[in-house]
Amino acid sequence: MDDLKLGIQMGYWGAGPNPNTVNMAVTAEKLGYDAIFTAEAWGSDVFTPLAWIGAHTSRIRLGTAVAQLSARTPTATAMAALTLDHLSNGRMILGLGVSGPQVVEGWYGQPFAKPLSRTREYIDIIRQVMAREAPVSNEGGKHYPLPYRGEGSWGLGKSLKPITHPLRSDMPIFLGAEGPKNVTMAAEIADGWLPLYYSPYRQEVYADQIKDAKPGFEICQGVTINICDDVEQGLIPIKHNLALYIGGMGAKDRNFHTELMGRMGLEAEARKIQDLFLAGKKDEAVMAVPTAFADEISLVGPIDRVKDRLQAWRETPVTSLLVNARNEQQIQQMAEIVLG
Repeated sequence: MDDLKLGIQMGYWGAGPNPNTVNMAVTAEKLGYDAIFTAEAWGSDVFTPLAWIGAHTSRIRLGTAVAQLSARTPTATAMAALTLDHLSNGRMILGLGVSGPQVVEGWYGQPFAKPLSRTREYIDIIRQVMAREAPVSNEGGKHYPLPYRGEGSWGLGKSLKPITHPLRSDMPIFLGAEGPKNVTMAAEIADGWLPLYYSPYRQEVYADQIKDAKPGFEICQGVTINICDDVEQGLIPIKHNLALYIGGMGAKDRNFHTELMGRMGLEAEARKIQDLFLAGKKDEAVMAVPTAFADEISLVGPIDRVKDRLQAWRETPVTSLLVNARNEQQIQQMAEIVLG
């Protein structure tokens, strides 16, 4: 898209928070960045940092990429989102995702089964909360029955409307999705999509799944921008990330990231990366990541090369690039490159 927007993916914390988060957010807002997103895994949560950022900014949109479904009931997520939407004066984007079975079952102690139908129920309940047209109900729901009448129930539950009136009934809901059915569902029931890997040179991978998306559907793609003289060296961090996700973020027989790379035409390469990583040969796994693939999904090299390759992104349905900046200088540099 010619009017490609720019956002920041702050991600989740490592051992501790980034002390520069607020300064980066303020700088990004001044430079015309559209949104700032946070994440969660099994450490920092996704909503609290947004509240902190929102208190120090006034225009930049605040998004979750993503809030994990199993971390909260649908109504708890809706409460957090509507609260932040009020406090930020309508800047909230609720990005949701199912995560993966290792996290869902190992960290949250919840079953991972039926991710598609769980997501549909989850979003339907949130939409009811935000609409506030009637008491929220999901009678007969297989995953989130409301009112709950199952084992251990006292039989006293009743459907309720939120006490707080949501600021917007149409607060945007995005979906983090990888699998074909999940991406198709995102285009059907959500307002935006948060892909993991997207290549402007392989648009056919997702073309059928997003062809029926409604007008205004947003696609916010995370991309690493690394300005450097040596492209090969500049791609090393991207290769490390790919090796981690494709090799280790999932089980041998069920890794969504490995499967996605396979659908992108690199199945043999993906399996090799996974085999090496799971065998403890992590350095070899990194080196097994094809340079061309790492290059496709990032913007690396001298400024002129990055600007030239940016044109390929402008010719995709992607509406916003989310960059993983580490300081204000990078935020400034990326704004100059992407926004002009």
